[in-house]
Amino acid sequence: MKHYLSIDIGGTTIKYALFDPELTTVASGKFPTNHNENNHILTTVSQISQQFHDQVSLAGIGISTAGIVAADGSIQYAGPTIPGYTGTPLKQTLTAITGGPVSVANDVVAALRGEALAGAARNYQDIYYVALGTGIGGAHLRNQTLITGAHGLANSLGYTLTGNAPTNYETTAATLALEHQLAPLGIDVITAFNQAKEEPNSPTATVIHEWAAAVAQGLANIIYLIDPEVIIIGGAVAQQGAFLENLLADALTAIIPPTLNKTHLAISSLANKAQLIGAIAPLLN
Repeated sequence: MKHYLSIDIGGTTIKYALFDPELTTVASGKFPTNHNENNHILTTVSQISQQFHDQVSLAGIGISTAGIVAADGSIQYAGPTIPGYTGTPLKQTLTAITGGPVSVANDVVAALRGEALAGAARNYQDIYYVALGTGIGGAHLRNQTLITGAHGLANSLGYTLTGNAPTNYETTAATLALEHQLAPLGIDVITAFNQAKEEPNSPTATVIHEWAAAVAQGLANIIYLIDPEVIIIGGAVAQQGAFLENLLADALTAIIPPTLNKTHLAISSLANKAQLIGAIAPLLN
């Protein structure tokens, strides 16, 4: 039986999963990135790939990664998040190891593909994915085609301006922004959500609602500019499920007339498995 190896490379952790053709997880694990000291990331993903290449028949390898991915499957830009990662030849290296197909995609794009293949967006053709985390990422899939713009800059959602420049969407609506807003109350994000559910009139709930309003502003811009069938909300905060969905839906209703907004809002159903499934989606298709 053919298997697919998926590897998700983040700022602190490298996760992997081996899938069968039915997307059942056969094996999984994770390793630290070790701040990419001595090219640790490439060394680790090479070892993982070699191990499974020796053990099973691989139909291909899918990589989900932080950073901007170049056309040749290398890391075009990663910034300071992962030191020394820019220029890493992921596709070239893993192709040399296995001799099979290798697909490399940005982690937000991979998450979108995962939700489209097996998650909350599987019944839609025009899908926008919003990753809410320490930053904010966007990705757009229409009729199985990624919409990336003439120069690959499209969907740089976190950098879009809100209010007076240089204030941007990330500074007002990322979960890091929510953490800063909650700091005076002395509680973390998860505790704040739990308290907001139990005490809807508490100061904590007020902060959560104000943050949701900031998130909704960016979602409204997506709706007005793109008018997708569905917007999927992903990232760790998506674990808040229906509570978050209702919170954002109410905030959207306050700024877009319900008769005008036809875009469905949904929360990621695959959670942190979305990137792993999405990374191998191009190989399955």
